[in-house]
Amino acid sequence: MNHIENILQSFDPILLEEMDQVKLMDRIDTKFVYRIDQLPDLLQDASKSYKVLEINQKRLFQYDTLYLDTFDNQMYMEHHNGNLNRYKIRFRNYVDSNKIFLEVKFKTNTGRTIKKRIKRKSIDKLDSKKARAFVESKTSYLYDSLEPKMSSKFFRATLVHKAMTERITIDVNLSYYNDSDEQDVSYLSIAEIKQGKFAENSDFYQILQSHRIHPTPFSKYCLGRILLDKDLKQNRFKTKLVTLNKLQHDNRPIHLVG
Repeated sequence: MNHIENILQSFDPILLEEMDQVKLMDRIDTKFVYRIDQLPDLLQDASKSYKVLEINQKRLFQYDTLYLDTFDNQMYMEHHNGNLNRYKIRFRNYVDSNKIFLEVKFKTNTGRTIKKRIKRKSIDKLDSKKARAFVESKTSYLYDSLEPKMSSKFFRATLVHKAMTERITIDVNLSYYNDSDEQDVSYLSIAEIKQGKFAENSDFYQILQSHRIHPTPFSKYCLGRILLDKDLKQNRFKTKLVTLNKLQHDNRPIHLVG
């Protein structure tokens, strides 16, 4: 990661207090998955048009996440079956800024992502009246039907276009774990363009296209679940798993399908 951190130092910085201008809590998300060794060239190409978030002289930040789902994995199955109007519920620890949130993400049937969150003191406390009220007011799920399913760790750089029209998150060193297993997918990097409208207008979208990296529907949550639990239904994700294996072992540019 040292090489990536060094390249990020070439970007102009944007401070956390300036990020309110590009919160984009109601947005279009467009994801891209590619090999980690492609990232340095992408960052070099983006350095003229984007700033990078800097906090306490750091530009690459650790995120720890605990995902919740129902006892019978309803949220996972909604995604597996391709249903829209679906939810994701998680605790997220923004380690470097020492902030923890309980977050709800809602994917609408028009493809928009709406994110709501409340501050928490711990990443794993489920016995809270405030958390219960938040989940039950923002989702269709009863709080008592939820349980921890999986955790993930990764490092993230956040780019902001100099015109303040979009935000890009770039995740590296991703791993998943539960009580019985751990899976490392650090050969991947995942970029997500977050805009008020579709990403074709994005400079970063055009950079990715020039490197033959194309948009793909992709869920970090679902990937972790199927890597950690082979008994989960995963028919719809078999093509992705095959292609992830190619990304791990092949030198050719490949994009996920399905």
